[in-house]
Formats: sequence, structure tokens, C-alpha cells
Amino acid sequence: MRSGNPSLNDKVFQGLEYSDKPMTLSGTVNRTAMLLAIMMITAGFTWNKFYASGDPATIMPYLWVGVIGGLIAAIATIFLKRYAPFLAPAYALFEGLAIGGISAVYEAQFPGIVIQATSLTFGTLFCLLMAYKSGLIRATENFKLGVVAATGAIFLVYLVNIVMSFFGSSMGFIHDSGTVGIIFSLVVVVVAALNLVLDFDFIENGVANRAPKYMEWYAAFGLMVTLVWLYLEMLRLLSKLRNN
Repeated sequence: MRSGNPSLNDKVFQGLEYSDKPMTLSGTVNRTAMLLAIMMITAGFTWNKFYASGDPATIMPYLWVGVIGGLIAAIATIFLKRYAPFLAPAYALFEGLAIGGISAVYEAQFPGIVIQATSLTFGTLFCLLMAYKSGLIRATENFKLGVVAATGAIFLVYLVNIVMSFFGSSMGFIHDSGTVGIIFSLVVVVVAALNLVLDFDFIENGVANRAPKYMEWYAAFGLMVTLVWLYLEMLRLLSKLRNN
């Protein structure tokens, strides 16, 4: 099973032992809820720090700790799946610091944007889950290949933009609030949302294949990665629409 999400690809289940206490759908849902709760707690911390001072500089250390710590925890979780029950909460904790800081800065510039982005993110999650369960959207091989290819292309665009930024340049359309910039962000939001379908397929296959219990945490972590990406892209798209 392929997934554009690097933590949920077709090699994850290779070499895993299968026990009498396998992962379940309800267990994965519960683990996801726990990770969301952890993220909201630490996000609230940096959010409050920002609004207590009104100065973005006061939260930058927390934001960078969140970004770097979240990246390290994510990579560790991908390679050390057995320790996902410990690493996935660590990822949520660090990611919350970053998300809270980023959200507060956006909210200060565009009042109301955070609740809009949050509502759209979870609304998209719910709608795609219903479409997946009803069979309206199926994770066929062609569907998976298309989403993976699109995700890879977006990653390369962002990577090139980061490299260009080191030399004082950038791809203007990524940040542009004009028509091209809005269309680009809309495409990225759609691709990020479609990755949720691949995540649902991954979880369903893990349950069917009786993957070990700790894979509930791993699957929840993978779903969180996609949700965080989708939320951030929603913020970016909404901010461009406000500027436009």
C-alpha cells in the first residue's frame, strides 16, 4: 500500500511480528485523539505566550524547539516503529509548540483565521472519511500513484524554494497572494487532503493484517502528520485569500 505520507508507505508492515493482540480501529482512533490533546496543550502554551507579550520574538525559541524537536521525533518514529507509543506523543508535544506559535502569528494578522482553518481541516477529515467508508472514494493503485506523485512534486517545489532562500531568492508564486499563488495553495490543500484517504487505507490494512498493537500509535502518528500539513496549508490559503 502506497502513501504520499512518508511515515505510511508500502514497506511499513514488512518484517513486523503479528501477535494475539493486534491493532484495532478503535484503538487507533483513541491514540489519535490522545495525540491531538497533547498537541492542543502545548499549542495553547505558545499561543498564550504570544498574546501575553504581543511580540513574535518571544515565542521564536519555542517555535524552533517545536520544529526541530518535531522533525527529530518524526524521523525517529519512522525508523523505530516499536517505540511509537513513546515517540508519537513526543512528536505531538513538540509539534504543538510550533503549531501554537505559527497559529498565533497568523491570528494576530488575520483575526478569526485559526478557527476557520481548524474547522476546514476537521471538516475535510470528516467528509473524506465518510466518502471513503461509503466507497465513494477508493484507494486504488492508480489513485495512490497519482497522490504520491503529486505529493512528491510539491515536496520538491518546497525543497527548491528553501534552497533558493539560502541565496536570497525564492519562488514568488508560493507566497504570492495573487491568482497564481492562490491556485497553487488550493492544489496543495487538495493533495494534502487526498493523502488522508491513503492514511485511512493504511489503517484499514493494518487492522486487517493484524499488525502489532504498537502500530496503533504509529498509524495515529502518520495521520497526525497529514493533519498538521493540511492545517498549515489551510492557513496559508486563507491568508492569501484575505490579502487578495
